[in-house]
Amino acid sequence: MTDFRAIRIDKDSDGQHADYVIMRERDLMEGDVDVDVAFSAINYKDGLAVAGKGPVVRRFPMIPGVDLAGRVTRSAHPEFASGDIVVATACGLGEAHYGGFAEKARLSGDWLAKLPPPLTPARAMAVGTAGLTAMFCVLALERHGARPEDGLAVVTGATGGVGSFAVALLAKAGWRVAAVTGHASEDAYLERLGASEIIGRDELSAPGKPLQKQRFAVGVDTVGGVTLANLLAQTRFDGAVAACGNVAGMEFPATVAPFILRGVSLLGVESVRPRIELRRAAWARIARDLDPCAIDVMSEIISFDDALDRARSIVGGKIRGRVVIDMGLHLPL
Repeated sequence: MTDFRAIRIDKDSDGQHADYVIMRERDLMEGDVDVDVAFSAINYKDGLAVAGKGPVVRRFPMIPGVDLAGRVTRSAHPEFASGDIVVATACGLGEAHYGGFAEKARLSGDWLAKLPPPLTPARAMAVGTAGLTAMFCVLALERHGARPEDGLAVVTGATGGVGSFAVALLAKAGWRVAAVTGHASEDAYLERLGASEIIGRDELSAPGKPLQKQRFAVGVDTVGGVTLANLLAQTRFDGAVAACGNVAGMEFPATVAPFILRGVSLLGVESVRPRIELRRAAWARIARDLDPCAIDVMSEIISFDDALDRARSIVGGKIRGRVVIDMGLHLPL
C-alpha cells in the first residue's frame, strides 16, 4: 500500500483539529475511480471546515477540499480509464467524502468530468467550484432569456472567487458589468476582469425601500441578506437575479414587490450536486470562453505545505480571488 500526505480533520472531546497526516490507500473511502491529485484549491467552505467554524463536515475524520484535479490511476467506471485527466467539484467532497487536500483520492466516477482543452489542471482548480458556480449563474440568466443589450449586469461580492469569475464571464459574454465591492483598493483588479463600473458595497448593504430606482437588467448575487433585497428592488422590469451565496446570512428581508410589480425573477443556483450534463456543459463553456490570462489574474499557486495556514486565513476575508494548491504531481500547470 502506498503512503500519501493529507490534511485531515479529526474530532475529539476538545473539538475539531486539522493537521497534516500520513495515510495509506486502504484508508480511502469507497469509489470506482482512483486519482492522483495534482492540484486542489481553497474555498470558503474549506476554510470553515479547517477552522471548525461551521457545520460543514458531516462525518469524521474528514479530508477537506471541495475541488480537485488529477490523473486517473484506476477505474471501474465505463467513462474513465487510467491516464485520463479529470476534475471534480463539490458533490459532498470535504463534507461527507474525502476531498482534495490529499495526494490521492478515491471517488465515484459520476462526480468526475474529463478536463476539456485548453484548460490545464491548475487553471481548472483556479476555476473550481467558484468559477463553475459563476458559470451556472450565467447559464441560468441566459435560460431566462437575458441578453447583453438589455442593460447593465451587476455582481455582488465581486472580489471573491465566485464574484470574480462572474465579472469575467459576463464581460466575455458582452455585458456591461458593475462590480460591487467593499475593497476600494481592488478597482484595478476588477477592471482587468472586465468591470466597466465599480459600486461601493455600502450602496447596497443598508436596508432600503421595497422598490427603488431601476438600475440593473440582471445580477449575480453571492452575498444574500439585505444586499440581495436591494438588488431585486433595483432590478428593471422583467430582469433577473441569480442567487448563489449567503455571506451576509440566510435571512432575506425583502417583499414581493419586485416580483409582482416589475416581473423580476429570482433564480436560485445550486452548485453542490448539479446534473452531470449541466456540469460538463459548464466546463466546456468555461474552456471556450475564459481567457487563460483572466484565470491567472484571479489566482495564485501555493505549495501543499502552505495550504493549511491559507485555508484558515480565507475565513477572515484575507484572500482575493482563488488560491490553487500544487500537490507536486508535476502535471502541466
